[in-house]
Amino acid sequence: MPSALITGITGQDGLYLGELLLEKGYEVHGLIRGQNNPKEALVRSELPGVNLINGDLTDTASLFRALDTAAPDEVYNLGAISYVAYSWDQAQLTSQVTALGVLNMLEAIRINTANGSSKPKFYQASSSEMFGKVQEVPQVESTLLWPRSPYGVAKVFGHYMTINYRESYNFQASSGILFNHESPRRGPEFVTRKVSQSVARIATGKQDKLVMGNLDAQRDWGFAGDYVKAMWLMLQQEVADDYVISTGKTQSVRELVQLAFQIAGITDWEKYVEQSSEFMRPAEVDLLIGDPAKAKAVLGWETETSFEELVTMMVENDLCIESAK
Repeated sequence: MPSALITGITGQDGLYLGELLLEKGYEVHGLIRGQNNPKEALVRSELPGVNLINGDLTDTASLFRALDTAAPDEVYNLGAISYVAYSWDQAQLTSQVTALGVLNMLEAIRINTANGSSKPKFYQASSSEMFGKVQEVPQVESTLLWPRSPYGVAKVFGHYMTINYRESYNFQASSGILFNHESPRRGPEFVTRKVSQSVARIATGKQDKLVMGNLDAQRDWGFAGDYVKAMWLMLQQEVADDYVISTGKTQSVRELVQLAFQIAGITDWEKYVEQSSEFMRPAEVDLLIGDPAKAKAVLGWETETSFEELVTMMVENDLCIESAK
């Protein structure tokens, strides 16, 4: 039975990846931070077969303990402070977790290996936010990185550190440059879940307005459940590499909002939507669209869920939740 260690097990990707690995017969370990973590009950409920290990990406000693306990064949580093807007308010903390946390895990693996432990394959969750002020459209693995947020900068550090350990220490370490991927498990602070929750509340008479930032920003949105399959496929390759994981299609935030209201049966959606400077980024990323050709050719991966299916899934989930309250 292969063993896997997942950091960020409490996030949407961690939950979907944990499910996938359990289905494939893995022994799955999840790193969880802090005593009485409010998401621990959720993980235990949705992933009853996972062994949770207390640890923190900023505490290298806890990573040594986690590696000793899990003895993993594969490490999936999904842990991060991943809310972009928050990264401007907490740039130092974002850097400590999202950037230095990658180095801490890589170093823990390197030292453990030097002490005789077997070297696990390593997956780093890179991000399309690294492209920021995009230098070519669509973005591919070799596109110049120009991050436009502290979060994006932190992700660039982790991305290049993973490449450095691959080249310096012969790590089988791959990075997935994942474009926006969503699901009903997405946190309410993210724009897609904010939209689906607000639309559901408006449709059920519990909320009056949806207040948004830039409606013209364009993103390449996919389903998180599809994207974790790409993570696993990367670590099944003989040679480690980096891959753009995306749909290759783009929609604006405005299209997202309009479709969500339409699914909820509301056609005159404009009267429910307001824009506020409070939700505008200090430095906007206007257009993100990835080219997943390499992932398709090498991994045999492609997205299975359309944008319309994704938004429908999220809105219907939140309509059920609101209707049951």
